[in-house]
Amino acid sequence: MQRDELADFLRRRREAIRPAEVGIAEGARRRTAGLRREEVAMLAGMSVDYVVRLEQGRSSRPSTQLLGALARALRLSDDERDHLFHLAGHQPPPAEGVARMARAGLIRMLDLLGDTPAFVLSDLGEVLAQNRASVLLQGDHTGFTGDRRYLAFRWFTEHDTRRDHPAEERGRQARRMVADLRATAGRRAGDPDVEGLVARLKAASAEFRALWDAHEVAVRRADRKTIPNPRVGPVRVDCETLMTPDQGQLLLVLTPADAEAREKLELLWVLGVEEFA
Repeated sequence: MQRDELADFLRRRREAIRPAEVGIAEGARRRTAGLRREEVAMLAGMSVDYVVRLEQGRSSRPSTQLLGALARALRLSDDERDHLFHLAGHQPPPAEGVARMARAGLIRMLDLLGDTPAFVLSDLGEVLAQNRASVLLQGDHTGFTGDRRYLAFRWFTEHDTRRDHPAEERGRQARRMVADLRATAGRRAGDPDVEGLVARLKAASAEFRALWDAHEVAVRRADRKTIPNPRVGPVRVDCETLMTPDQGQLLLVLTPADAEAREKLELLWVLGVEEFA
């Protein structure tokens, strides 16, 4: 681990980012160049003290999970992200296949969407990155581990995941998830990650087994659904999906389906800005 080089790189990348690029109001009294350390900590989901120790070269070697979070928070390019991993003494995530890190270009698109909820999803249904509007609407879905990081696994094995969704939408959402996973399994035939997830879902859920045996296939595209939110109630959204060329990662953009949904999203954004301030 190259502590001094790592500290210098993190500090310089933090100072090079304008707050507006990550959805943070600059304010009239800002004197710090770029982002403040507490803002990086908030974006990366770690303590301010740890960010300080990293920038001062006093930390232990960060894990690959922490490095991934810092790469997302600092909006690093793919080359910068790999450099970050090397400085910390880790091998960067593989370029081939489906890496468990959102592509840098998709992260930048999340920033450009501003107060429109959007998130990056792997083709197995793992949320890789979210913008702040998405977190305010759906909660933070990037911290799950094991099989719980897959949306389909939580949907079919945890009652709380679907409990607050409208009853009339649950069956359709379940079919869509399985049909999309079917398409991925066909495209990635023989991939142990895909086969293992399907096998564990079959073992855990009779409903999943029945839907899988129906052999419906449909890649995730445009959709309309209701997202429960504890602060403003259910929000009806249209979901538009953009895919990377290899179909390994997807950018999902959520827009209000009606005037009521628009008002609720605007209220959530205001509440979020006030809390951060």
